[in-house]
Amino acid sequence: MPPRPVPHDQRPSETTAATGDQWVIGHGHQRATVTEVGATLRTFTVAGRPVVDGFGPEEWSHGGRGQVLAPWPNRLGDGAYRFGDVAGQAPLDEVDRRTAIHGLVRWLPWRMTGRAQNRVSLACELRPSPAYPFALGLLLEYRLGRDGLTVTADAENLGPADLPLGLGFHPYLTVGTHAVDQVRLRVPARRRLVTDDRGLPTGSAEVAGTEFDFTVARPIGVTRLDTDFTDLVRDGDGRARIDLDHPDGGGVTLWVDDRYRHVMVYTGDTLPEEERRRALAVEPMTCPPDALRSGTDLVVLRPGVRWTASWGITPRL
Repeated sequence: MPPRPVPHDQRPSETTAATGDQWVIGHGHQRATVTEVGATLRTFTVAGRPVVDGFGPEEWSHGGRGQVLAPWPNRLGDGAYRFGDVAGQAPLDEVDRRTAIHGLVRWLPWRMTGRAQNRVSLACELRPSPAYPFALGLLLEYRLGRDGLTVTADAENLGPADLPLGLGFHPYLTVGTHAVDQVRLRVPARRRLVTDDRGLPTGSAEVAGTEFDFTVARPIGVTRLDTDFTDLVRDGDGRARIDLDHPDGGGVTLWVDDRYRHVMVYTGDTLPEEERRRALAVEPMTCPPDALRSGTDLVVLRPGVRWTASWGITPRL
């Protein structure tokens, strides 16, 4: 039987050798591009002005730009962990640090499952492997609306036993400044994680009275951040909101629902020189780095159970 034709409104806008099909969605003056490889948020603009610092159509994601981080976000020490009687061993992406970083799905092809003018849905399934001996189904929806971009994740345990899950995302936000030093940042968090030289948590500390205190908006200046902020202060709707503002006005807000208990903020000091401190990575995470080993804030899914979480970006340009 010949393959069923793909409906016209579900066809990709283009296909590239680097990241496969490119799905463009729009609402008013907003446009976003999501790629087949990794379900990556490659671009997000308002009236042609970038809201995320993405990458070109013939490039692939460097520095985690726009990527989905699952089934664990950030670093996993030695790539090794146990969950009950099951042992996992992931390849080491950061050889010098002996860590496996940002999970397994960011380089995989995702299949498009639904599309309209302002939204696109993509799915990916992980089958048991040495790195993750579990069966996990993931579905993402990117939707543009009056409040900007909303990203909804749906996870399902496809296997016969409980599985551990951590989820994160890696957008780099920009408000049009030359460097993040001029950006005014507000992070409504009471605590941050303290890490060792491998970037793995060793404890936590209050931010009050330290250079990591951004509970009141202030310029980032020369502060170097690769910091997991937690104990988030939430608004009445249960969302925590991180604000970036241009010194002359306007900005962008990234919000997370109550499933996301951590936000990693990264000033990009370890990126290549031309990208260093150019934009601010604000990364929603359901758990901290190394959570598959520590168990901290891990989602545990029973067989057949589904789990949903949302975050989004609201431009204030």
